[in-house]
Amino acid sequence: MADIDDEVLDAVGPRLRALRKQRGFTLAELATTTRISESTLSRLESGGRRPTLELLLPLSRTYDVPLDDLVGAPRTGDPRIHLRPIHRYGMTFLPLTRRAGGLQAFKMLIPGRAEPAEPTPQTHGGYEWVYVLTGRLRLLIGDRDLVLPAGEAAEFDTALPHWLGPADGRAVETLVLFGPQGERAHVRR
Repeated sequence: MADIDDEVLDAVGPRLRALRKQRGFTLAELATTTRISESTLSRLESGGRRPTLELLLPLSRTYDVPLDDLVGAPRTGDPRIHLRPIHRYGMTFLPLTRRAGGLQAFKMLIPGRAEPAEPTPQTHGGYEWVYVLTGRLRLLIGDRDLVLPAGEAAEFDTALPHWLGPADGRAVETLVLFGPQGERAHVRR
């Protein structure tokens, strides 16, 4: 861990010099703006002085750069939850909900195809609500063949044979709400 910390700190000086030159500051101008002496700034950039929080904060403000970017610290991770995509039936499902059971939300991406896809209807328990974000969705439900442009939605019982694909060969993005136990989305006007 100490080696990683040393590498991070050793890289700060060259990063500060490059940032100063990119922004068009001289050492004298930067010293006036940050109230850090020219000699300290020069030693900081050359690696002759270790960066401290007291030195980096005014530089971060002057350059309008977050401290992490200024230092080049390794990322500690994104605090948001990123669920893994699911690839099924040639489509990608990006989960938008985390809890198991109950109503689930997905962004579904259907890639474009040069040749029209041969529909292969599926059935399973549940109830689905689909809203088309971009593209034109071809939706087969039982013996119905529908084309939904962006901005339109459909809902159906997934016990009926159904299939989703691009209507015109171009990619389609949808928002899907799926209730595995037959839960339905409730729409109020």
